[in-house]
Amino acid sequence: MSTVVPDDRPGVDDAALTSTARAGRGRPARYTREGLLELVVGVFNDRGYEAASMEDLAKASGLTKSTFYHHVSGKEELLGMAVNRALDALSTALDETADGGGRKAAQLERAIRRTTEVLLAELPYVTLLLRVRGNTDVERAALTRRRAIDARLAALVEAAAAAGEIRADIDPRLVSRLLFGMVNSITEWYRPDRRTAGREGTVLPKDTALQNTPRQDTVDAVVSLAMQGLHPLRQ
Repeated sequence: MSTVVPDDRPGVDDAALTSTARAGRGRPARYTREGLLELVVGVFNDRGYEAASMEDLAKASGLTKSTFYHHVSGKEELLGMAVNRALDALSTALDETADGGGRKAAQLERAIRRTTEVLLAELPYVTLLLRVRGNTDVERAALTRRRAIDARLAALVEAAAAAGEIRADIDPRLVSRLLFGMVNSITEWYRPDRRTAGREGTVLPKDTALQNTPRQDTVDAVVSLAMQGLHPLRQ
């Protein structure tokens, strides 16, 4: 039997906390809502959201499909819970950047650092977010929010360039895309404490030490490369 036990995160309603379903032998598996959502995200990332079915989620969790459908309308609602977790964390990171004040370049540096930290802390959720393509209402809403986050970073780049604190010879929109491209690419290779990972057909580095780079070292490397590349050009 599998049991969902409570935590403080929003999402599946409290009635789900007593749901049970037949699973394998031994003690019943126990899930917090966060733990169950993490399992669902893992299935989406491994199989692809479109390919994953509610039956796949039921098998992976040991819950019945009827248990899932009793508490959520379907996998689209689960997708919304997952991508909104990533988007909320990224938005909060940029809010904290703005609240810190200071020089425009310093704000941009904090934004790069905090968004990288969020990506590493919420790696499965951000990975899923980056894979949505806008085929459903939930995906389209997620893409709208993601574009708004991109625009906020571009505004930081533009402000720092206008202040003469970073190079101004590159379109801020391009800089923003390149910065997010560098940060987001971490999802393709960063696999802490795992020897191999990734979707079928994904080419991963043979050097597993790279996949297990300490989190802080990864953040520092991204910030250093980004800010050095944006340093004002000498006349």
